[in-house]
Amino acid sequence: MTNQSTVVSRLSWSDVWGRRLDRHGLSTPARGRPADAVAAMCGAHAQVLSAAELSVGLRVAGVTRSDVRQALWGERSLIKTYGPRGTVHLLPTRDLPLWTGALGALPATANSMSAEARLTPEQTEEVVAAIAGALADAELTIDELTAEVATRTGPWAVDPVVPAFGSMAPRWRQAIPLAAHRGALCFGPNRGRKVTYTSPQRWLPGFQPAPPSAALADLVRRYLHAYGPATPQQFAQWLSAPRRWASQLFDSLAGELQRVEVAGSAAWVCAGDTEPAPVPPQGVRLLPYFDAYPVGCHPRERLFPGPAAQRALSGGQAGNFPVLLIDGVVAGIWHLRRSGRKLNITVEPLAALTVAERQELDDQAKRVGEILEGEPLLTIGTVSIGGHA
Repeated sequence: MTNQSTVVSRLSWSDVWGRRLDRHGLSTPARGRPADAVAAMCGAHAQVLSAAELSVGLRVAGVTRSDVRQALWGERSLIKTYGPRGTVHLLPTRDLPLWTGALGALPATANSMSAEARLTPEQTEEVVAAIAGALADAELTIDELTAEVATRTGPWAVDPVVPAFGSMAPRWRQAIPLAAHRGALCFGPNRGRKVTYTSPQRWLPGFQPAPPSAALADLVRRYLHAYGPATPQQFAQWLSAPRRWASQLFDSLAGELQRVEVAGSAAWVCAGDTEPAPVPPQGVRLLPYFDAYPVGCHPRERLFPGPAAQRALSGGQAGNFPVLLIDGVVAGIWHLRRSGRKLNITVEPLAALTVAERQELDDQAKRVGEILEGEPLLTIGTVSIGGHA
């Protein structure tokens, strides 16, 4: 990738960690609303909703899980849907046109299903249209939505051909993330213990996906602000998109991006965004499963140095373990076991903590308790629980 500027700014890794912590609200929690924090981190992974609640609470002063739930199901300033990598995320409702415009424009990825099980392109379009029609004015469970899709398409859509936790799910479910990326589907409130789906049009009337080129450019800018300096390849990994496509996208934005060097390695930021953070990287944080910071930050060998890579990564994948973050870098793992209001927190540091770090860890455990509305009990010891699937 080329850049018009002949002057290359240089940043240290301390500068990078400080910028990222500051922009995530992890150096000093911001004063604002949950949706603002979610926008700043480019979405909060919400496959485990309690983890998303903790991710948001750690970034906004005084916020608890009840505040996040109110933002999601009460005021509707957050929306639960499929985001980057086709995984469940909380996104700001106001940004849904951007996200659907960008995610709906991603190149199709290779389908690992057998040829007999895959949806054809024509069937995919038919299923997405059926989902949009079924959810236009309803909140449906997966079984109810299956029945509606079958009625609107045909019996082929419900053939049990998709492997799913030891059983076989109907064929049409392959199209659920795409339907979300097109703006046809999002999550509704649970009905008892059952998940429901609905149309985001019900919460954001008249919304349309933004034009793809503008949406993708905006997403690159937001990603680089939160996670930069970064390379096109790292952006591709975060988004689960082809690397060549990401490089071409960055090239198309060359006039808006600026090359910098971090310890001799080239990466990119938004043009002019080369200042270090107002404060050095600092602080002890207990980040939950799939927190946006360890998932989105690169390179892995810098964020997970030495033993941290062996203990806190799962086949090179970040997020499967909750992590102890010290001064912007992974320094251990932790686990939480809830029993009523009791929150049993076990932290396994990978090096001895200083007196100041231990005090900060105590304070952080108290903050976790406030966010999750429980009574924390902190133990320093070995975490025996394996990573999340």
